[in-house]
This record gives sequence, structure tokens and C-alpha cells, in this order.
Amino acid sequence: MAQCLQSVQEFIQDSFVPMVAVLCSEDAEQVTRKNNLNFSELVRPFCRLTSEGHMRDPNNQIQVIKNLKIHVSNIVTQPPQPAAIRKMLSEVVSVSQPAEGLVANVITAGDYDLNISDRSVKASVPWYNSWKETLTQLNTSKSFTATTPWFEAYRESFFQSMPASDHDFLNHYLACMLVVSSNEPQPVEQFLKLSQEQHRIQHSSDYTYPKWFIPNTLKYYVLLHDISEEDEQRADSVYEEMKQRYGTQGCYLLKINSQTLAVASDEQIPDPWSQYLQKSNLQNQELFEDGTSVLMGSKNTENNVIAPKVDGINPSVKADGVPNNFETHPLQLDHPSDPGGSLDGLDDTLKNTVQITDGKKPSTVTTHGACLTLNDHDRIRQFIQEFTFRGLLPHIEKSIRQLNDQLVSRKGLSRSLFSATKKWFSGGKVPEKSIAELKNTAGLLYPPEAPELQIRKLADLCFLVQHYDLAYSCYHTAKKDFLNDQAMLYAAGALEMAAVSAFLQPGAPRPYPAHYMDTAIQTYRDVCKNMVLAERCALLSAEILKSQAKYSEAATLLIRMTSEDSDLRSALLLEQSAHCFINMRSPMVRKFAFHMILAGHRFSKAGQKRHALRCYCQAMQVYKGKGWSLAEDHINFTIGRQSFTLKQLDNAVSAFRHILINDSKQTASQQGAFLREYLYVYKNVSQLSPDSPLPHLPLPCIQSSATRVFFGHDRRLAEGEKQAATHVSLDQEFDSELSQQWKELEEQVVAVVNRGAIPVNFQPTQYCLNSQTDNFRFPLAVVEEPIIVEVVFRNPLKVPLLLTDLSLLGKFQSKDFGQLQNREEPKSNEKDAHGKATFKNEFISTDVILEFSMGSEETKVARLKLLPHQTGELHILGVVYNLGTVPFVNVVDGTDPSSGLQVDGNLVSNGMSVRGRQDLEIQGPRLNNTKEEKTSVKHGPDRRLDPIITPPMPLLEVFFINFPTGLLCGEIRKAHVEFVNVSKVLLTGLKVASKHPEFFTFGSNTAALTPQSPTSSENCSAYKTIVTDSTSACTALTSLVSPVDFGMGSGNSSLGVIDIPLPDSVLLPGASIQLPLWLRGPDKEGVHEINFLFYYESANKVSKLSHRVLRHTAVICTSRSLSVRATVCRSNTFQDEEDGRNGNMLVFVDVENINTSEGGVQEFHIVQVSSSSKQWRFQKCINPSEDKDAKLTSRERGKLCFKATTCKYQDATSGALGKYTFADIILGNEQIISATTPCADFFFRSCQSSESKKTLTNGYTSFVPARWPTDDVGKIVRKCSEVDLNIIVLWKAYVVEDNKQLILEGQLHVALQTIGKEACSLSQKQEAQEMVLLKLIRPEQPPVPARPSVEQLSHLIKTSLHYPESYDHPFTHKSLCVVPVTLMLSNCSQAGVDVIIDLRHKAISPETLEVHGSFTWLGQTQFKLQLKAQEIHKLQLKACFIHAGVYNLGTPRVFAKLTDQGSMCETSQQNSMPALIIINNI
Repeated sequence: MAQCLQSVQEFIQDSFVPMVAVLCSEDAEQVTRKNNLNFSELVRPFCRLTSEGHMRDPNNQIQVIKNLKIHVSNIVTQPPQPAAIRKMLSEVVSVSQPAEGLVANVITAGDYDLNISDRSVKASVPWYNSWKETLTQLNTSKSFTATTPWFEAYRESFFQSMPASDHDFLNHYLACMLVVSSNEPQPVEQFLKLSQEQHRIQHSSDYTYPKWFIPNTLKYYVLLHDISEEDEQRADSVYEEMKQRYGTQGCYLLKINSQTLAVASDEQIPDPWSQYLQKSNLQNQELFEDGTSVLMGSKNTENNVIAPKVDGINPSVKADGVPNNFETHPLQLDHPSDPGGSLDGLDDTLKNTVQITDGKKPSTVTTHGACLTLNDHDRIRQFIQEFTFRGLLPHIEKSIRQLNDQLVSRKGLSRSLFSATKKWFSGGKVPEKSIAELKNTAGLLYPPEAPELQIRKLADLCFLVQHYDLAYSCYHTAKKDFLNDQAMLYAAGALEMAAVSAFLQPGAPRPYPAHYMDTAIQTYRDVCKNMVLAERCALLSAEILKSQAKYSEAATLLIRMTSEDSDLRSALLLEQSAHCFINMRSPMVRKFAFHMILAGHRFSKAGQKRHALRCYCQAMQVYKGKGWSLAEDHINFTIGRQSFTLKQLDNAVSAFRHILINDSKQTASQQGAFLREYLYVYKNVSQLSPDSPLPHLPLPCIQSSATRVFFGHDRRLAEGEKQAATHVSLDQEFDSELSQQWKELEEQVVAVVNRGAIPVNFQPTQYCLNSQTDNFRFPLAVVEEPIIVEVVFRNPLKVPLLLTDLSLLGKFQSKDFGQLQNREEPKSNEKDAHGKATFKNEFISTDVILEFSMGSEETKVARLKLLPHQTGELHILGVVYNLGTVPFVNVVDGTDPSSGLQVDGNLVSNGMSVRGRQDLEIQGPRLNNTKEEKTSVKHGPDRRLDPIITPPMPLLEVFFINFPTGLLCGEIRKAHVEFVNVSKVLLTGLKVASKHPEFFTFGSNTAALTPQSPTSSENCSAYKTIVTDSTSACTALTSLVSPVDFGMGSGNSSLGVIDIPLPDSVLLPGASIQLPLWLRGPDKEGVHEINFLFYYESANKVSKLSHRVLRHTAVICTSRSLSVRATVCRSNTFQDEEDGRNGNMLVFVDVENINTSEGGVQEFHIVQVSSSSKQWRFQKCINPSEDKDAKLTSRERGKLCFKATTCKYQDATSGALGKYTFADIILGNEQIISATTPCADFFFRSCQSSESKKTLTNGYTSFVPARWPTDDVGKIVRKCSEVDLNIIVLWKAYVVEDNKQLILEGQLHVALQTIGKEACSLSQKQEAQEMVLLKLIRPEQPPVPARPSVEQLSHLIKTSLHYPESYDHPFTHKSLCVVPVTLMLSNCSQAGVDVIIDLRHKAISPETLEVHGSFTWLGQTQFKLQLKAQEIHKLQLKACFIHAGVYNLGTPRVFAKLTDQGSMCETSQQNSMPALIIINNI
């Protein structure tokens, strides 16, 4: 049980006190009425004695009486009705509520304040994480005093309202005070009349109530003297006469009202009557405005005096002045037929009670004791002590002696003989029969003079004066007698008081006989059918068990006393049993919560809504957060309903909110009921305070971290052949790698614009912000461009939801970024959000989604739009909407069960909605940079919802016309791009950046090199072509081009950043322009994603936003076309000897059709082969086919041979250095001018792309120190074998598509770098050389340059033998045939070379002898020469033959080394091709 303010001994002593009746004359009542009190009320606060009393027991032993209290009350002649008692007890409990506003009595659990302990235990949700430890600590703490004052008030009122019964005498009157005023004309005669009236009430058969203890009742005569008005001498003389008549111990002169009303306000006198009068008022039903219960007494309401009604004295008197109307009890109802148990009307009838509960004082305050001073208080206290010590206690002592003597004399012989006989035959002990064996003799009555009742009277008298030993002995004796007579009601009363007496005995000579109480309770309840007595017995026993820490037994007893006949009693006892469970040594918290739920349910049935709410709230703290979702839902639902009934609408909304936000396991119908209840309650709340801020709605759940913010306008859709740039949209999935690529592209183009440096305040453009983007900075938006916020809603319920008028809630602060100080007050649309949340038009417009439906357990995305009209700072706070249920139809039996409306078969919608808001609170990423951040949990800001609105900027839209989705590898396709400036601001600085610049071109800078836009014919060539005649076939047509004209090689350009050639470099507002765009299919087959980043700026520079970008991702699927392999070797001819140079080479081009008829390709035609180089050019085709262009069908291969020669500088202008020579070998009917767009563009882009890849791959070479000479040996030697010749193979493919023949064209690039090394057009798989980047070389130890390889050194000297192909010699006339042979040596390097020529045959194997035969060289067989750079030397030799035949003259061995190198570097040079000579014999 809960802790009480009184100990169990004090509680029992105060429950059974001597009863004293009061009879007052009318004049005496007038005296006390000056203080708004009657006499019994006047003395009530002083009825507890402050000093000890003494009396002697029958054995003449002095008995000390401590802390004695008496009960003084007016005589009431009618017993209280049970219905009135029940109603009074209900009101007492209803009025007594937990104190509000006291922090010391509060435990915070969720949203509710629970009154469990007066220790301040603050906790958070879920409160019961460590419930067991917490309650153990509370239980063991000395300061733990969890009280239930409503239970104590109920218990006190219950004991005071118990009617007097015949089987016990504890609440029978022992004495009667007769009070007469000294102002009476004949006070003594008035005393006589009052004495006669008391005698008539006690002994007349007309009055069966009240009950009197003994026939000879003590009469105590009190003369009441009003000091303020009456003559004190007369009062003294009357008192002297009274002492002569009644004795000094039977009368008393009480002087009061020494304070005058005029002086009353000057001194503050304490008011000890208020606490008693409040309880008395409740008992007497005076708080009811409708007068449902009327007390016996006067109807005079002068000065709001309620005292005459309290104790039932009716001022109407007979002619003799003695009151005679004692017919009704204070708890008597006006209408006995009115059922007292009905408490449904309490909400209307307890208005004043609720005011008291809320701590509000009534408007009219009644003061008590206004005419009394502190001296008067002392006089009244002294009067009570004199009455008790000199009148009441001696009377009780005398009565005890008389009863004891009577019992001894009347029971002397017969009882003794009877007892001896029983002991002789039965063994001396009477066996106690069980309740089941006893017959129902509850109605057995003893006469008043019966010795059994005299024993009971003696026991009760001893109990009242705290003589518990004698009382127990008498109760025990009476118990045996009653059981023998099977008087079960009397026996139960004796058992009850015997158990209490045994407990109260000083020194505890015997243990508390709990079985006595159990038997008494069972008897009262089952045999006597008297639940009131059973309840009294249970309350006493439970307190005793609790004092002995037997909480389990106490809880069992209390639970057993619950029944259906009284919901209030059951609720109180269940609550106390719950407190027993948490006061155990090991607190049983779940049992506490369960029984609190049961108590709350019974409180609710009893009409005690506040107590029911409190019980459910206390139980909630145990169930909360433990996974018992169904229990939580039930408790929250009940809390919500009870709070709504009590007009605690905020608590009701909060409780229903908890049901909806948790993952409920309820059925769909139950969830729907919860939702409708919540909406109904919430609607009532909003109607009470329509101007209050919008509260937060629990549904649907918002996944704040998944919120995305998009900055962009509604782009136009593609029309016809137009394809809009993909840019960024909310439909795209976020890819962190792709985002990084876009960031790198933007940094690349920004660096180019800012001359190679990225500004410090550079902020990458982010059009779509989400949880994975960098949201540390404030995003930038543009005025008059929409902002779209994507909010993810989740419906956790199994019932559909309907959101209407959904829009964004925000705060905007206007700001002009051009001025320094222009701070304005922020403007919010929260006030307007009660309707449709829209900003004022001059600031920002918001779009409203009229209906947004969500299915059961559905996650759905809503996209809400804002349109800023001014610059400033915007803060998006959340969303505002109407939450409602989806209207449903139910026409079963023509009735809608939820609304109760007759529909007659028609459709009825019962959807309900309320308006509210939800905030978008996004937690930023966790910080993990500093040590402090790593050791704690700190989160950075997330500012995606706080954009800065910047001034107007240009806005670009890009459309691609006839943009292909599929290409062949190397295919050239022409498309058009349309640029549209849809803003009102001038656009400039348009550029495009891409990681694949070799994929596209906008043409060269010079208009002369860019062909005009072709007609719309599908077969028009994308190249610039010229029809050629037959004379130019197979010979090269050359032209000289500078790479700068094609955007290459310029100092301020960067790979991948291309200027778009706009007219005057600007695009006017609203203007559009179409530019040609040439595309070339990537050389690698497959699907390619190619990113375009269009960069542009505003003509008016804005500090916040310097530029804008537009993104486009092109997806191209490429198919295989041709594979080109090429090799180059030196030519043996020296046709250019006259110019001192030796620049002839042979180029072999191997072309294979690797297309497997993909895309309907039938055949490829090689229409032209061009070369591009700074040093070399094609001269002619050596093996032209008869059909000119080579046709290759699937899997066919062809080989072409070309002669290449060095470029002649005199053929070019003085600016030829650094320019490329393009030479076209035409294999078809028309020349494709390769030096113009688009052929040259793609050539230069592919060259630059390959060079950049080489730079990245070989990036470690940059660590080589610069002090090493650039013209070292290795470079000179490598230069000899390097070619640097690029081949462009132009082809046409014939494709059949939709029964139409199309001609596709394209070009493939092959870069020849080294003599003898094959090059391929297809990108070879690169070896993984990234690890080389990790190789660091220390500068103090420079790397030794790699020695040139033997293969590289073998290309220093080019040799050629000049001789007649056949030679006729008459061997018959002359046996030796000598043939002159010229050996030509050409130095291919840029340095001097020492050459050694050895003509001796190196006969190693027999095969060589067979080949050479008898051929030999004549003359000098070994030469040593020194050739200058690029020098050609002729050496005359003689070959001698002795037989006719075929001989190979290519036997000279040539060794060469650079002039400055040692002899160890001599390397054998490559032999020439076999030089065969035919020697004929004539």
C-alpha cells in the first residue's frame, strides 16, 4: 500500500474514539453562530488531548492514556442511507486529487506527470529503462513517502460515516453535552429541558437512532458565556448555582467571543476549523447547487452559515424552546428512490468540487472564529481537557468497574458450572468451526442485558481507553461465546477487534492473529452479506500487514475484497494493492502496472475520471518502450479518452499521437478507430484556439534525411527530332562517382576561365541536394526560378491517409546583396498556414497539392514547389497540410455505423481532416576531424533547406537535333545543337567541357575551313568533298594546316574545354541559335556515356553566383567497323639525292572488316587514305586496286601500300614550322578534304587525347632533373627510328535500314611512331602501369639514362646497292666477270656517325656458301667512313663472278656508331633487302 501520513497505531486509535453527543439551546447556537460555527464544530479542532490521561482498571492498576481523541457531534435521529454514503465517499475521493504545480510530487513519464513519490525523480522517455533499480532505490529511501491522499480521505470518511450497529458499541454515544447560553432568562430550567430531551431520545421507543453505550449516559452541563455582550457576573453566579446542583465535575463555564468584530481585521488569528469543515461540507452535500441532498436543520443562510445543517440541529423549536426535529441524518437524500450509485451526472454537479481540485478558492470566503482570540482557543482546549479528565474518563472507569462487577456476579455460578462441565467433557478447549459448517445465524439478536453483550461493552470500553490487554481478553472471551451460540455477526466483530487489540498490545506479547481477520472478513462477506463491515475489517488488516512489511499478504487481501457491487471501493483497493507490489523487497513492477490498469478501469466505471487517468498514466511508465505495443496502445487510447472527457485536450492529443507514431500491431479497423478518435479530439482542440500556432501532426512519418531539394526550372520537353539535354532531375538516382566527375569537369572549365587557378570561394554547382551531397554551404538559388523540395512520407498505418492542401512552410528574409546593410524582419507564412500556406506574392509563391493520398503502409514522395520573387535568405521549415482519413462508403442496412446517418442506399462520405504541420529537421553529418569531434558525437550543419536567393542569371536550354544513339566505331555523323537563353539576362562565355573531347566538335575557328551546313538529304556527306578527275587518282593532294585553327596548341586552352562559337560570343535574352555538331563514334565498341558540361556566365557579374552549368549525358552504343593495322619501313631507293635528304619510306596499311553485319552493314569501301604529320606525307599509292576504292565485306581483309616522303619546307610558307601537312590519297571519285572540319578536328582531338593519356601513364618522367642534355645519345638514336606519321583511313559503309540504303562514313586513325613497329586503330589493352606513379626518384641520385637498344642502334645507317639486274659475260673468252656495284650509305641521324663496312663473307654455315657460291668482292674489302648528319655517301665496289647464275649481292656488313661514342657501341646495321643479280653466259 501507499505510504500514509499516520502510523497504523494512530490510524486505528483515531478510527475508534469515544463518541460524545451535543444538545444546544437556541441561544447557545446564536452565540456560536457569530463565528459561523455551531458548538460541535467550535470544539472539534480541540478534541485531541495534548496531555496524558490516567485511569484505574478493575484490578486497580493505573492505565496511561496517550494522545486520546474524542468525537463531539450533534444528535442525529436517523441513520444515514447507504446510497448517500456511497455518494459522499465518491465526492470525497473526487475532490482529493494530487497537488498540482508541486515539482516535488512528480515523476515525469512521457508527456504526463505521475504522482508516485514526493522525491523529484526526473526521467526521459522511455522512463523505465532501469525501472527495477529506480523503484528499489525509492523503496529503500527513508524519504520515500508516496502518498495517496484520496485513499486516506476515503478511509477517514468511511469510518466516520459508518452507522452504529447492535453487535458492537464502539461508535455509540458515551456522554452528552448540554449547552445553554448564560444569556438565557432561566439557564437552569433550560438545562433541565435539554436533559429531559436527551432522556427521551435515549429511552423512548420513538427513537431507534442514535445508539447509546450504557443507559446511564454521562450528562455534562456547559454554560456558554458570550464575553462581548453578556454580563460576566451573572454568568459566574449561574455557574455557582450549577456547581451546587451538578457538582464541580459535571458542569463547566465556557467563555468565548472576547474579540469584537471591529478589531478582527487588525490581528491575524489562525483558522483551525477549515480542514474539518471542508470534510464536513462534503459529507453534508452542501457543494451541490441543485440541492440533491438536504441536511436536517435550519434553512437560515445568514452570513453563509452552514453550521446548523452540519450536525443536524433544526433551529425550529417547540414552545418550550427545546428542539424536537431529529428525523433526518446529514447524509439523508431528499428522494430515497433516487439510486445513489449513479455517478454519471457528476460532471455537471461537481463544478465547485472541480474548482477545489484545481486549487481555486471560492469567490466568497467564509471566515470562521472571527470573534475568537487565542485566549478563547485556549479556553476551549481547556474545556475539552476538563470534560475528558474530570467527566468522561472517570465515567468510563466507573462503567468499566460496574460492567466487570456485573459480569462477575451474573456469570458467577451458572456460567462457571457450565464452563467446568464443558471443559470436563470436551478437553478444555472449544473447537472453532469453519464458516461452511456454521448455519446462517447472522440475524441472531441478544437482549441488551445479555452477558455476552456486557462482555463486548467491557471490551469496547477498554479498547477506547487504550487498555488493549483487557480488551483482548474480553474480545477473546466474547468470541468464544458468540461462536458457541453461532451468532456469526457478533463473532465476526469480536474476532475483528480481538485481532486489532492483539496488534496494539504494548510489547507485542503475542503475534498478530491474521487468521482472525480472515475469518471475520469471510463471515461478514459470505455469511452476513455485509460488505461495509468486511471492508472495514480489510482496511484495518491491510494497514497492520503493511506495517509488518507483509506486502504480499496485504495485496492478496485487498484484491480479494474487490467485487462488482462497488467500483469505487474496488478501484481504491486495487490501487493500494498495486502500491504493495512496488513496496516489496523485490519490487514487482509489472504487477504494479497491471493492477494500476485494473484500478484505472474501476475508477472510470465509478465516474472518477481524474483518478482513472492518473492510474493509466502511472502504469504507462512501465509498459512504455518495452515492446508491449498492444498494451501501450490500449493505455494511450484510454488516456486519450479520459483526458478528452476531463477537457485536458492537450494530453488527449498527445496520447492519441503516441498510438499513431509507434509501429502499431493493431488491426486495420482498430487503427482506423484510433485515427478517427485522434482527428476528432484534435479538431476540438483546434476549434478552441483557432489563432494558436499550428501543432505538429504525427502522421504520416517524414523521413527527413531523405529530403531532396532541386534547384531548376521546368525544362521544355523534346519535340520531334529534338532531344533536350538530360541535365539534372529528381528522377535520377544519385551517383557519387558521377557527381565527382561533374565536379572535376566544372573545376576544369573554371580553371581555364580563371587562367589556370580555381578561385578560393569556388562552390561546385549542385542542382539536387540530398543526404549524400555536401550540404555544408548554403545552396544558391536564382530569383524567379523554382525550388522543388521532395519530401518522403511513410504511412505506418494499415489504413489509407488523405493529405489535402499540402504545401511548404518557410521563413524568408529579403536582402539586397548589392547593399551592405539592409536587414529586414523575416517573414513567415505560418500565420497564413491555417488556410492554404502561401507567401505574399511579392516575396515567394508556393504551390499547393490539393490531394495527396497514401495507401496502407505506403512510402510516397511529394514534390513541393517554391518560386522566389526577391533576393534574400530562405529557410524552409517544414510542411503544412490537412490530415484526414480516406472517405469510405458503408451502406449496410442503410446506416453508416461511424456517423449514424441514414443514407437510404446513397453513398455517404465520412472523411474527417484536421490541419497541422510537421517540421523538416535534418541532422548533418557527424564531424570527425579534430580530436574533440572524434571523442564526442557532434554533427555538422545541413543547409540544404536554407538556400540563398541570388539576383537573376541567364538560363540556358540545350536541344540536340538528329542526335544519334548508335554509331559504328569511327563513324562521323553530323547533328545540330540548339542553344536557347530562356532568361531575361544576357548570356556570354559559353563553353563546353567533356572527358571525351575526341567524340565531338563544333568546327574550326575559321569559317573557311568549316563546311556549310548540308541539305537535309540523308546521304549528304558530313565532310567537305571535291569531285576529282582520273589523273589525280593514287597521287597525294597536300595541304598545310595549323593546329591552332582547330583549337589545339593554344596557350590558354585546356584539353576537354572548348569554346562554343556564338555570334559575337553572346546569346541575347529569349534568343536561340543552332550550331552544327559533328560526332565520331568511339573506337571501342560497347555502350558509352559521354558527359557534356555547358558553362556560361552572365554579362552582369554577380558576387554570389559567378557562373552556371548545364549537364548532358549522351549514351552512344558503338558497333565494330574496321580494324586498321599499319607498319612503316625504309625504302631502299634514293630518289631525292639531289636535295641532300633521304626521306622515303614504305607504309603498309592492313584493313580488316571486323563488323559481323551488325546494324545491317553490307560492305565497307575504303574511299581515301590520308596522312598527317609535321615531317612526313604520303606521296602515292603503290598498289592501287583496279576498282579504285577497296570493297570489304564481312570478315574480309585488304592491304594497301603507300610511299611516304619527307615534307619539303620550300613548298610551304615561312610559317610552316609547327604546322601539319595533310596528304590525301584518293581511292574513290571525290576527295575528302582532310584538312578541314570535321576530319581534321577529330584527328587533332584523337592525337591530343592519346598524348594526354601518354602523359598520365608516363607521368613519372617529370621527376628527371632538367640538367641532363636533351640531345643525348638515347634521343639521337631514338630519333632515327621514330616516324611520327599519322594515317587517316576514311571509309563509307552501305547500310540497309527499313528497306532503304544509307551511306555511313567515318574515319579511323593510326599513329605510326617507330619504324618496323606495328600500330593499330583499335585501342590496345593498356598494361596496368599505375603503380609506376608511386616510384619516386631522389634528385641527388639522378637516374642513368637507359642505353639505346640494339634495335634502335641498327637504324643509324640506311644502305642501298645499285647494280644492273642482269649482266652478260662471255665466260668462255674471259673466266672472271667483274661487275661494278655502288653501295649508297645514308646517315639517318642528326649527328655524325662512324661507319665500318666489311665486305668479307661471313661463312658460318654451308647454306651461306651455297647462296654466295663462288662470288667474291674485289679490291678493298673493309672501309671506315665518317658521315655527317643526314649525309649520303656513295661507295664504288666491284663484284667478281666465275660462273653464270643468280647471286645475292647483299652481303656487305655495315657497323655504325656515333662519332663521340666508343668502339663498344658499334652496332651492325640492318641488312638491305636481298640484292639478286643474274649473270648470263654469252
